[in-house]
Amino acid sequence: MKPRIDKLILLLVCLLIFVGLVAVYSSTSIISPEMAEKARKGEAAVSQFAFLRKQLFTVVIGIIAMVAAYKVRLDLLRRYAIPLLLFSLVCLLLVFTPLGFSGGGARRWIRIWPSTFQPSELVKLSMVIFLAWYMSLSRYNKDKIGSFLIPIGVMGGFQIVFLKQPDFGAAMSLGLLTLSLLFLSGTRLRYLLSLGLLALPLIVKLAMEPYRWKRVVAFLDPWKDAQGSGFQLVQSFIALGSGGLKGTGLGQGRQKLSFLPEAHTDFIFALIGEELGFIGAFIVIALFSILFFRGISIAKKTDDSFTYYLCFGISLMIALQAVINFAVVTGMVPTKGLPLPFISYGGSSLMVSMTAVGLLLNASKNSTGLISPDWRSEGIHPAPPQAGRETAPRGMTPAASSRWQKGYGYRKYGRTRSR
Repeated sequence: MKPRIDKLILLLVCLLIFVGLVAVYSSTSIISPEMAEKARKGEAAVSQFAFLRKQLFTVVIGIIAMVAAYKVRLDLLRRYAIPLLLFSLVCLLLVFTPLGFSGGGARRWIRIWPSTFQPSELVKLSMVIFLAWYMSLSRYNKDKIGSFLIPIGVMGGFQIVFLKQPDFGAAMSLGLLTLSLLFLSGTRLRYLLSLGLLALPLIVKLAMEPYRWKRVVAFLDPWKDAQGSGFQLVQSFIALGSGGLKGTGLGQGRQKLSFLPEAHTDFIFALIGEELGFIGAFIVIALFSILFFRGISIAKKTDDSFTYYLCFGISLMIALQAVINFAVVTGMVPTKGLPLPFISYGGSSLMVSMTAVGLLLNASKNSTGLISPDWRSEGIHPAPPQAGRETAPRGMTPAASSRWQKGYGYRKYGRTRSR
């Protein structure tokens, strides 16, 4: 039977990209004094369609990347998981070379004609692929501390580079993504909790940095310094509150007129809430939610551990970034520089997100066993038990055995086995 593309995922992504294009145009079509000043310094082009054209160009590149990801063999992707991770590390280190580009007090981009690229976005996808490969190895044991420390060490290495840029938001999102996948694989909770306790002093120390502490104070009481550190969050509240149920109307928002900073990037959801109201904001959240659960449903249909973790990781990567962005815009967490996937202006996030969706569509082509013929030589396991790991209890159905190997409720089965 000829594989079929998952039309629902494709539709959801197209709708999100369309919403993003409309929101980017609405937020940049009026040339504000701030944009005029940037144009005078040569930092931006003043044009009604300048940002829209760049975003459309990125969408075209993203479509090419998505098609390529859809066509690639997943066993080949698995084989090159480590080289891809090393490539993303090299790209991340290039920001500290003459190819690096600074903006907003941080050095997070590299110059790639005709634009710039943010390697931290590629790191997240590379980490998902690496973790999917690593956790599908037969020697991976969810109960051993050694199997836990290897991905934690890789994650920590990337986070050190992130903090050097500095990019606390990327470091935090990578940490959440890694720990979520480890939890999904069945890693002992005491390992995860111990890591959290050990990392707590470091997190407190990082938060006490002057510019980060200002963000924390602004988060706790933005109205106390509404014209200073709390300005952006206050303006975001005003934008969301002004939208009401139905919004002020598409293109009729006022906060984009030099009031709300970064209205076309990190705070584009506030603009959507202002112009499309609660209904528009709810639809955007619903689209992300359906995309997340659809990705999980694809993961549950496969018997290949690599494909399972890959689908779950991609779904988590997109969902976590969206949730953090929503939380920042609504004042639930301190301000961080994380774009809203598919919607915020910016080529790096959009291109990597579309590539990730291409891999998700690739995995959806078949619901069972995307196993390469030489999986035994690679140490990759499908659903059956493997050496060095706990085996499923006797009498368990094939479906339950598959869930055991993927980390589903292994404590529950373990208690049953010990009786």
